[in-house]
Amino acid sequence: MKPSTDAEKIKEVLERGVEEVIERESLQKKLFAGKPLRIKFGIDPTGADLHLGHAVPLRKLRAFQDLGHQVILLIGDYTALIGDPTGRSQTRPILTPAEVKKNMKTYTDQAALVLDMSKVEIRYNSEWYGATEFTQLLMELTSKITVARILERDDFQKRLKEGSDIQMQELLYPLLQGYDSVALKADVELGGTDQKFNLLMGRKLQKRYEQPEQDIMTVPLLEGTDGEKKMSKSYDNYIALLDAPEEMFGKVMSIPDKCIIKYFELATDVPSTKIEAYKRALIDGANPRDNKMMLGSALVKMYHSEAAAKKATEHFVNTFKNKERPADIPSVKPSTYDIITVLIEGKLVETKSDARRAIEQGGVKIDDVKVESIEAKVNQGSVVQKGKRFFVKVV
Repeated sequence: MKPSTDAEKIKEVLERGVEEVIERESLQKKLFAGKPLRIKFGIDPTGADLHLGHAVPLRKLRAFQDLGHQVILLIGDYTALIGDPTGRSQTRPILTPAEVKKNMKTYTDQAALVLDMSKVEIRYNSEWYGATEFTQLLMELTSKITVARILERDDFQKRLKEGSDIQMQELLYPLLQGYDSVALKADVELGGTDQKFNLLMGRKLQKRYEQPEQDIMTVPLLEGTDGEKKMSKSYDNYIALLDAPEEMFGKVMSIPDKCIIKYFELATDVPSTKIEAYKRALIDGANPRDNKMMLGSALVKMYHSEAAAKKATEHFVNTFKNKERPADIPSVKPSTYDIITVLIEGKLVETKSDARRAIEQGGVKIDDVKVESIEAKVNQGSVVQKGKRFFVKVV
């Protein structure tokens, strides 16, 4: 079936949640020509969870898919062994093949929350990098780009000025990601703004291999729940696509007010006209909490269901807005009744140091009374609360 050339849909693809298009005129011309394009997005399985930050380019990939183009989800199972140096002030720890395989297990299932996987071309770059001819390919690749060109990237320049090490495998990473576009004969590649150097490398290598240069589209990075750093599991500021409805809703309610509109634009399907109305209302003094509740509901509905969104909203209203405890508090029978043990065995924290930190920061209560000592005891029947959203009943 020929791809759609609907002007409004193409405008939405080219403009909503887009930072830059290289070359815009070229891509626009191709889209209006109705020619089926190969749209590539690559992701390295460096962790087990996909989050809303990953979903931003995935959603743009879905927009191309809805126009009728062939989208390619490239799983970087080989490049994950090296580690992308983008945005890193030091070398990433090298993952083992077993760790990469474990992380890959649910990637396609999670991507299916955004993409129509029946129409996705799923590829793995171990298809070409894991081949016996890899040594020959590596020699060929390294002959096409100079070290000076690789060292131009900002991350490397910063490290050189600071006297920090740059490992040889990091120099190779942009080459390998760039060659992925050659292997896949990509017409368009998507990525975050921090990936621009790597995406441009794909264009350069395609030219060296006498292929048409791919157009590239970069999308903004989505800040995490702290509102400062990009969303990442490393920063513990992420909202996972597989988060339970109430947890997802609660995390959305914790984002800074300044992030509300950006989340609507990048992470939801809410029409642009509605988002503009929300923006004007906030400027005119509307309560940001109400907009966050609409945002939380929209996201839970997208990744779970309308019923789950309604329940998560009610849970938030009853628990926080009306200062009520949730009706379905989990229970724990701890091995000992000290607060540290209750927090760990009640799964409110993972480690003793996490428990101590939460208490010292004033984030733990027993029956609505703030815990002042790490040696506090808990009685049977008491309810322990950590932060605003996590409760456990001691039995």
